[in-house]
Amino acid sequence: MRDRENTGGEEREKKPYAESPIIMTSVRVVSPFVLTYGIFVTLHGANSPGGGFQGGVIMASVFVMLGFAFGIRPTSDWADYRAVLGLATGGVVLFAAVGLVALPLGGDVLQLDVLPIAVKWGVELLEVAIGMIVAGVVTGLFFVLSRGGRKEGEEA
Repeated sequence: MRDRENTGGEEREKKPYAESPIIMTSVRVVSPFVLTYGIFVTLHGANSPGGGFQGGVIMASVFVMLGFAFGIRPTSDWADYRAVLGLATGGVVLFAAVGLVALPLGGDVLQLDVLPIAVKWGVELLEVAIGMIVAGVVTGLFFVLSRGGRKEGEEA
């Protein structure tokens, strides 16, 4: 059921979404930079402030901006749920792989100093995995919550 607005005797339907060329253009211009900054924060978390969580949230904010600018339904159709789920799942698999690869080498879980690579690169892989998980979960939550608890295709 849509909200109706009474304006002097006539009823008009309130539109749930109004296009704004200024917002749409701004989001088109800003989105690539925000995504790049999220990747930067994720990759430099071991040496400076930031990391996987912060970078993942920044990357997920790109989808929130796109949803607000172009409409949530078109954005959720464009960012297929399988891709969002794959992003989060891929992060979990990468984290588990980096965490467990030390076991056959005689180390403990997440013991990165037994790996044949520098510890710094192991930490960077963990940061990327965390960023993938956070970006996937936050984006997925945004799309799920935007439906208001309704199933796909179900009207309000």
